[in-house]
Amino acid sequence: MSFFRRGPGRVTPAEALRRTADGAAVLLDVRETSEWNAGHAPGAVHLPLSRLAAGQSLPASAAGRPVVVICRSGNRSQQAARILTGRGTEAVDVTGGMTAWAAEGLPVRNRHGAAGTVA
Repeated sequence: MSFFRRGPGRVTPAEALRRTADGAAVLLDVRETSEWNAGHAPGAVHLPLSRLAAGQSLPASAAGRPVVVICRSGNRSQQAARILTGRGTEAVDVTGGMTAWAAEGLPVRNRHGAAGTVA
């Protein structure tokens, strides 16, 4: 029995922003389209977990790059990070998801670029 955590790591919203702000990693939002449209982190790319689990590839802008996965609360992003690491992608997920992101005062934009909400 191992005492070390298996699978991808987890990061805080602030760490996610730090890792993605300079383009070193991609922020991947795995919520459904209606949730994405209501509000997402600026600069994030979108691929619902349902499509990722069905075998869809990462968007071209994320291919071959480290990925920071986010959802609403952290459950779907953990699943997505496990799928991605199983495919050979370096991936971590954001603890608390977009709910924690917004609670920390980080920006949330809707599909039109205006202030968004976490749905």
